[in-house]
Amino acid sequence: MNRAQTLIGIFLDTVAAHQRPDLFVRRTPHGWEPLSAARARDDVERVAHALHGLSVAAGDRVALLSENRYEWPVVDLAAQSIGAILVPIYPTLTADQVRHMLADSEAGVVLLSTTLQREKIATIADQLPALRHVITIEPGDAPAGETDFAALLDQGERARQAAPDAYRGWVAAVDPAQVATIIYTSGTTGEPKGAMLTHSNIVSNVYSGLQVMPIGPGDTCLSFLPLCHIFERMAGLYAMLAGGASIAYAQGIDTVAADAVEVRPTLLMGVPRFYEKVFARVMDSREKLAPLRRAIFDWGLAQGRARARAYFARRSPGPLLALTSGIADRLVASAIRARVGGRLRFCISGGAALSPQVLEFFFAVGIPVREGYGLTETSPVICLNPPGREKPGAVGPPMPGVELRIGDQGEIQTRGPHVMKGYFRNEAATCAAIQDGWFHTGDIGHIDDEGYLHITDRLKDLLVTAGGKKVAPQPIEARLKTAPWIGEAVLLGDGRPFIVCLLVPNLANLEAAAKERGWTHDGGTEWLQRPEVQALFQTEIDRINADLAPFEKIKRFTLLDRELSQEQGELTPTLKVRRRVISQRFASQIESLYTRAR
Repeated sequence: MNRAQTLIGIFLDTVAAHQRPDLFVRRTPHGWEPLSAARARDDVERVAHALHGLSVAAGDRVALLSENRYEWPVVDLAAQSIGAILVPIYPTLTADQVRHMLADSEAGVVLLSTTLQREKIATIADQLPALRHVITIEPGDAPAGETDFAALLDQGERARQAAPDAYRGWVAAVDPAQVATIIYTSGTTGEPKGAMLTHSNIVSNVYSGLQVMPIGPGDTCLSFLPLCHIFERMAGLYAMLAGGASIAYAQGIDTVAADAVEVRPTLLMGVPRFYEKVFARVMDSREKLAPLRRAIFDWGLAQGRARARAYFARRSPGPLLALTSGIADRLVASAIRARVGGRLRFCISGGAALSPQVLEFFFAVGIPVREGYGLTETSPVICLNPPGREKPGAVGPPMPGVELRIGDQGEIQTRGPHVMKGYFRNEAATCAAIQDGWFHTGDIGHIDDEGYLHITDRLKDLLVTAGGKKVAPQPIEARLKTAPWIGEAVLLGDGRPFIVCLLVPNLANLEAAAKERGWTHDGGTEWLQRPEVQALFQTEIDRINADLAPFEKIKRFTLLDRELSQEQGELTPTLKVRRRVISQRFASQIESLYTRAR
């Protein structure tokens, strides 16, 4: 089988092989609109001509500041066609964060989605001497004197008619070793750095992934994670194209469930927070059921969990469990699956650790979630749980062609064609990260007897108490977030005598519990400090502490009166906690946990 060597080659091959009438699907005011492979190829070619007409050449940087939408892959693939380097930027970032990425990459062209993003650029444009062209994608949003996407397509069409054979030559000239994209890391521990990924880096990861997770023309992927993140871009775009699947773009993260009912996807990619929220919503719905229906739900879920545990143990469920779990599936699990379209073959989770309890729940209801692991710098997937051999608490064996080892301090290191070229114009950071061909991930973990990797935590996130004990916070935080009242949990205690925790309540579930228990409150946040509310959360802390070593136990906690946010820099765009920022932002609350008497 001949495999494409470049990203644009993947796209052109799938267009020729499958000629799908619905290669992409988007939501419009009139319903879901399928966009054919022929239409997509035409748009990609026209935008490539237009970019070339703006003097974008091979190696030049083109920035894309946009939410997920059909135009995103069109711009990306158009840039790849002429050998340009795409610089994706999260639309949730502040103007100053955008400025850093545009200035560091020296992007000459930026395409942005809406007026809101245009306003960001307007405030920083005088600090960006390399920026020559600003193009607004949304129709009618381009200010006077600037180009919108429709005009860009028109310009490209005129250029194509003038040079009909130019596109083929540009594509043929793209070298697999060329840098395809510069992706700025989310920066949980410092200033974002621009990871340079080549065509061959990402292409190798695409085909390795397809060996583990077969994807075909019968599949439809509902895409909702940001395409700016390499996980969605590789798995939810390029791998789908390589497999011949259809890609439907959700309207937003909050509409995924409703969109899934209409699109009926067979595949989706998510981060742990997404699966945790789905789990929490299902369990919240359980609380509202009448007693008989709640009992049926509990019985059905128990049967599903029992079958899932047998599956994970790689043993037959036995005739009785096979019978009862089949009945339970019809009574309970099928209704849960219907809430996400009823056709999901499997989901993939990446970006952080997924709680084994949440993973077990999804297998119990007949939605396999396969956990993987990787980083931006590794294109991104290093390990992935294979179908039929999933292991809760592990992220799977290495992908085909990927080498893995455990280095000093338990640090996970990897080598292979998936490892980035380096950090853009940052030789010192590149040399620190890649030594003798091995990329140092900054994560710690171990490899079990079956070759499966287990992640402990980020090396820089490890909490070292005043007594010298090392505590990995993420697995504990993941377990806390399975509680219905807890939306987010952040463990702290580096250099301190014991571990403490900041908890963000799930207010909807907490208020429902308060109403059920007859507790009254005035709608403010003061009620969070009431003894009965504190006792509710203490019960959850005690539940987790029961399985922890003495030095790991959470001695004190406090409830925050608001959610953590990307806008305030407390979460990365992929919803990872920025522990350093949170430590600074909530310093007074943290200090009170260590100074107040109990």
